[in-house]
Amino acid sequence: MNTAFLPDPASLRVRVVRKEALTKDIVLIELASVDGQPLPTFTAGAHIDVQLPGGLTRQYSLCDTAAETYQIAVLKEPQGRGGSVAMHDLVHAGSELVVGTPRNLFELSASAQSSLLLAGGIGITPLLCMAQSLATARRPFSLHYCTRSAEATAFRGALAAAPYAAQVHHHYDDGTPEQKLDLPALLSCPQPGMHLYTCGPSGFMDAVLAAARASGWPESQLHYEFFKAEPPQSENDGSFEVQVASTGEVIPVAADETVLMALAAHGIELPASCEQGVCGTCLTRVLGGEPDHRDMYLTPEEQAQNDQFLPCCSRSKSARLVLDI
Repeated sequence: MNTAFLPDPASLRVRVVRKEALTKDIVLIELASVDGQPLPTFTAGAHIDVQLPGGLTRQYSLCDTAAETYQIAVLKEPQGRGGSVAMHDLVHAGSELVVGTPRNLFELSASAQSSLLLAGGIGITPLLCMAQSLATARRPFSLHYCTRSAEATAFRGALAAAPYAAQVHHHYDDGTPEQKLDLPALLSCPQPGMHLYTCGPSGFMDAVLAAARASGWPESQLHYEFFKAEPPQSENDGSFEVQVASTGEVIPVAADETVLMALAAHGIELPASCEQGVCGTCLTRVLGGEPDHRDMYLTPEEQAQNDQFLPCCSRSKSARLVLDI
């Protein structure tokens, strides 16, 4: 069952005006409106939902706040869920697509006195936008960008030519030991007013956040955006019930289905997009019961409150959850 759809009814029809290889596995795709009208503006950290051939919907961060077009960069992952392969193999210059209006779940903090940007691989896309925005506003920041090699580094030329090039630090897996990123040293002294932003593969982000928390960084100064979640462990999953607060209807959730799937089977469609607990589109209030949080969207503090959960991936520790729907 595919429950993914654009959460914003104000969808946009766009045309691919440029498709360019940035590395062997990453392409830049530039989108302009089909009708020639200006596209809605956005702020650094925003993403769009893209409807792909075959019915898939995927989220891609926007790379350039100064452009009149939307620019996204896509890493091809042959072992993924099909979205990146569709973007690489089925979308070409001249292709028309439907996208959602920009949404921002990864905003720069207006109160930050300085910013530390840590990108891993394709995670550079929202952080590139942030670096541009911070540089334009003359706000202090530094960008650390970790990749496998110089050849695998998207936007390497653009970063070298940027006015803020001196604030960019590259770290290559195949490089010399002294140029590799030393997370414990970099994050050892959290400063009041310094905010950390990180995006990239889950292993990279887990390491960044663990090092920051171990050094005492306040959670309010940590900002992150996951592209995808690790496959959930489901061998020991059991069944439970959800109750619709508005009607009292009780719906069983089998061990091999998500809450979203169970609700949809009973005619209740919730907004959804990534279906991995990453984007937050399906966030739902919980009025009773204890969720089993499996998302990568809520902070640990938000999860501990147990008053909301993501039904696309999370389950229940109690026999029943009462949902505010």
